[in-house]
Amino acid sequence: MEPEFWHQRWQQGQIGFHQPDFHPSLPRYWPGLGVDPERQVFVPLCGRSLDMVWLARRGHPVLGVELSAVAAAGFFEHERIVPQVAPRGPYAAYTSEGYEILQGDFFELAPPIAGPIAAWYDRAALIALPPPMRRRYAEHLGGLLAPAARGLLITLEYPQEQMDGPPFSVSIDEVHELFDREFTVELLEREDVLVANPRFAERGLDYFYEAIFRLEHR
Repeated sequence: MEPEFWHQRWQQGQIGFHQPDFHPSLPRYWPGLGVDPERQVFVPLCGRSLDMVWLARRGHPVLGVELSAVAAAGFFEHERIVPQVAPRGPYAAYTSEGYEILQGDFFELAPPIAGPIAAWYDRAALIALPPPMRRRYAEHLGGLLAPAARGLLITLEYPQEQMDGPPFSVSIDEVHELFDREFTVELLEREDVLVANPRFAERGLDYFYEAIFRLEHR
């Protein structure tokens, strides 16, 4: 899980983790967070996710952090937007039309660069990380968020011994273990989505649960 792993995946087009549409949980659960439309939404390890487009269409400025320059540039290319690119701390900042993607290491992000983060969305960050890095991710995220910051977290759960990640299996118990100290955690939905994901069914998984959580920073 060194940075070179992700650089190679993007450079070689091995992006089966990239989804061609926004996640259906957004229209179901995002409005219930009560985040004002003018509030910026933080999307860690954002790739070129179209979830950012859904959030922007609701009026939110979007701040993403993405390790791969291929992914950062690819998002704007897909949306037919020409970004301005300029240094910002340790990052190359791609900015245009309400989007800003900081290309670089999430773990180097600090509050003076991120600004006050009152809302966030994690569809593919936590599950992209192996166990030793997930605790570090949760702690670093907590250090970036303002008090009462709200967000949605999406995880996957499957028999880890039946398939190597990423995406990695993250259980409900682990989510509570990682986040309960700094967050109020509420499970909104958990569903076996194996039939809807044939590429994972072909790997011989017994089950493939997707869970959606609402988290609020204390």
